[in-house]
Amino acid sequence: MVEIQPIRAEIEREDDGRILASVPDLPGVMAYGSTEGEAIRKVKSIALQVLAGMIESGEDATGPLKVLFAA
Repeated sequence: MVEIQPIRAEIEREDDGRILASVPDLPGVMAYGSTEGEAIRKVKSIALQVLAGMIESGEDATGPLKVLFAA
C-alpha cells in the first residue's frame, strides 16, 4: 500500500495580474498562470516532477510530502 500526503500550494496575485502558485514544502517550485486554475495545474506538474526526481535519485521526501511504503 502506498500513502501519499496532499501537496499544499499557496496562491498569490502579482501586481501585473498574473497568479503565482508555489509549494512551500518544495523550495523553488512555483509557476505563473493567468488564472488560479492554470497556475495550480502548472505547479502540480512541476511538484510531481521534482518528487519523481527525488524518488528516482533515492532522496528522502520528508514532512508533509513523505511517501510511505508498507508491505
